[in-house]
Amino acid sequence: MKLANYIHAGRKSYGIYTDAGIIDLESRIGKIYPTLKDFLAASFISIAQQYSRSPVDLSENDVQFLPVIDEPGKILCVGMNYADKRKEFDQHNPAPTLFVRFPDSQTGHNTPVLKPCLSSEFDYEGELAVIIGKGGEHIRADVALSHVAGYSCYMDGSARDWQHSWFTAGKNWPQTGAFGPCITTTDEIPDPHQLVIRTWLNGRMVQEDTTASMIHRVANLIEYISTFTSLSTGDVIITGSPGGVGKKRNPPLFMHAGDRIEVEIERIGRLSNIIMDAPQYEMAESL
Repeated sequence: MKLANYIHAGRKSYGIYTDAGIIDLESRIGKIYPTLKDFLAASFISIAQQYSRSPVDLSENDVQFLPVIDEPGKILCVGMNYADKRKEFDQHNPAPTLFVRFPDSQTGHNTPVLKPCLSSEFDYEGELAVIIGKGGEHIRADVALSHVAGYSCYMDGSARDWQHSWFTAGKNWPQTGAFGPCITTTDEIPDPHQLVIRTWLNGRMVQEDTTASMIHRVANLIEYISTFTSLSTGDVIITGSPGGVGKKRNPPLFMHAGDRIEVEIERIGRLSNIIMDAPQYEMAESL
């Protein structure tokens, strides 16, 4: 089952995402579970299945897609998690490379991704996103996948010239991380390491790999992360990007206004966004 998060007629809602359109769930059960994150904390798959044969209420053109989880408590990102990517960046540290994104750095499917006005090296990174359904601490790897609600696509836009020796400054500009179009629930993806992942820039495939190439598997990442921080429903783990990023191409290949960036993951869907320039601004005067 696929679930989407969106705005319709000025109202935030969520529903079952199908080839024919969207079955709006918030209008049917929203008093109990007003947001998709609230819904994921319940026995959401069995509840949603009760409405899965309902007639569609909306087409994709009727809605403005939100990030799958637009208000996560935590967004934890994993760097250098594919062998080819590690080679590109000459990375040898065996421990997981972690950094954070802030919720306000995200945008949804079919909405603009903003190229930071102070960056000339805005790079693409297609990634598998893991959405936590059941929280916890010190979660063992052998049970970790039972804590997952589902999976989605993520375009982890990176201002390379702002990454310096850390990642935070290059990863948190407004609307640089695209998340969607939907969450595919774990009943449809029992093994997250059997998925082909591809990224296209203006119709040109620039990344292709399989999630079997991940160095640190999803279950091990959950175990590692939950050792030092508690995970909660709706938290997001972005699991790393394959090789082929623009920074390491010759010549480099970066994103600019008017470009279309797309991330497709097998059995999940295709996330698509147009790049726009972020508004220019003037530095505030010091007091």
